[in-house]
Amino acid sequence: MARKSVRKRIEELQDPIEEHPGYEETESRVGLWGHPLHAMSVAFPVALTFCTFGADALYWLSGEPFWAKAALWAAGTAFLFGLAAAATGTAEILLVPGIRIRAAAWTHFVIAVLLLALLGANWGYRLYGWETAVLPYGLLLSGFNTVVVMVTGWHGGALVFHYRLGTSKGS
Repeated sequence: MARKSVRKRIEELQDPIEEHPGYEETESRVGLWGHPLHAMSVAFPVALTFCTFGADALYWLSGEPFWAKAALWAAGTAFLFGLAAAATGTAEILLVPGIRIRAAAWTHFVIAVLLLALLGANWGYRLYGWETAVLPYGLLLSGFNTVVVMVTGWHGGALVFHYRLGTSKGS
């Protein structure tokens, strides 16, 4: 008897934001021909963050200066593409009520801003001495950036798959 009352109470509980007027509005407003720009632009900084870490590791293993310079270019390009992804993601969170109302979207936003700062620091650290910057701090920083980009990407993917945030729902 007591079990039924507890189950019934749990079923009656609702998420208070579900009653918010724009809760169901989660479709992307920043897109090109129906394709969300944020979803398209995040692939580049993610891939380039992994490339930076890979180039650092290859420099560490081989001592070949090419890999240190490749890491410099990958770090800089990851940061610049990260700025584009940040601009589209910020526009989405500000323009779409169903995204803006969810705490999980703001968590992703904060982690992504941290990542962007780390990508900028990684690039800036390498600008004036790209070969000497790799060991040990460049490698450690790019490794940490790789972990943060995985967390950010996982969280962003969860927002898309669980809540369909920032997607193009179609007809």
